Amino acid sequence: MSKELKRKMKPESLMMSYGYKPELSEGAVKCPIFQTSTFVFKNAEEGKAFFEVAYGHRNPNEGEELGLIYSRINNPDLEILENRLTLWDEAEDCAVFESGMSAITTVLLEFLKPGDLLLISSPLYGGSDHFIRKILPKFGIHVAEFRPGQSKSEILRIVDQSGHASNLALVYIETPANPTNDMVDINLSRQVADHFQEKYGSKVFLAVDNTYMGPLWQHPLKHGADLVLYSATKYIGGHSDVIAGACLGSFELIKRVKGLRTFLGNMASPNTGWLLLRSLETLKARMDIQSFNANKVAQYLNGHPMIEKVYFPGNLTEADGEQFEIKSRQCMTNGGMISFDIKGGEKEAFKFLNALDLIKLAVSLGSTESLAEHPATMTHVDVDPKLRRELFITEKMIRLSIGVENYEDIIYDIGQALEQAKS
Repeated sequence: MSKELKRKMKPESLMMSYGYKPELSEGAVKCPIFQTSTFVFKNAEEGKAFFEVAYGHRNPNEGEELGLIYSRINNPDLEILENRLTLWDEAEDCAVFESGMSAITTVLLEFLKPGDLLLISSPLYGGSDHFIRKILPKFGIHVAEFRPGQSKSEILRIVDQSGHASNLALVYIETPANPTNDMVDINLSRQVADHFQEKYGSKVFLAVDNTYMGPLWQHPLKHGADLVLYSATKYIGGHSDVIAGACLGSFELIKRVKGLRTFLGNMASPNTGWLLLRSLETLKARMDIQSFNANKVAQYLNGHPMIEKVYFPGNLTEADGEQFEIKSRQCMTNGGMISFDIKGGEKEAFKFLNALDLIKLAVSLGSTESLAEHPATMTHVDVDPKLRRELFITEKMIRLSIGVENYEDIIYDIGQALEQAKS
């Protein structure tokens, strides 16, 4: 496909064929699964040239592409997937992983070293929170945090008071936050990173976990992020049948990420790559329906007498000030994730969850089926109890991932479960 055609076409159209040459696969209309560990070189000179580029001993010549070597380094299914994923975020390059946590931990390990400071937004997904707070300190990495709504001056003060401001190396944020849907300002985070970079002369990178909004509804690279991360298990995969992750950014940074990935060996499998290529073809269609359904469900929950509070970007108004402004500037829709506080506590929450029929009681998110879970005892159980309370992740909070079912059926199921919860 020509560069001109690529520029003219929308990503959802390019998902069908971009990066794939049927003539290299016996004319197959879809990319086959290259279920192989090893690729044969035409000659020894070719093998030498491939390894020189792969290990960074030289830059590729103009028009030269890295040839196939070994599936830990590259594989057609993964390369085509990575090419297509770049289209949504308009990234230069992409690296795919065997899980979202693999992508996150690889980035953290690549851009942090002993003595460095990591600045995070809070709350984060429970798995990310655990790795950052309990694993990274074992490597001599310091952690500071800020909360949504804090001003630039407040965040600068937090970093300064950490005692490690001169060693700030990475700002890592998640927006909207899991599970509260709090908005974190990407541009403000960029300003914080730039402040300390200019003050101390060391590069400070900004990484954004964009899983909640997926590749359609928010594009962090356009707002100042250096790297954008996904659990590709979620909206990108979208069918609850694959575990994967992705990291996108510039050629320079993704080269570093892929370099560490090669030696950690945490790349996705060819079969996973093939499944995600399939899923990308319906990504926009699925996410459009999920966003539409989520708006309908939120409207229903907003007026229900059993609900104390609904955490949903679509509920933000100008009266919410900065949170509304950030949402309006960063997000293209209200997303497909809703959390709410049920009247009562864990007892009522569990009664609701146990009464669901159409909606499945399960963690994860972004799949075709609607899911419900209890963050305080499930996805965020390992978060410090005091911190959970401060972040309003309480026993009465329930998190919904809205699927592609008929929205009236989703609402009916929620309604009957709420009725049983109050009895």
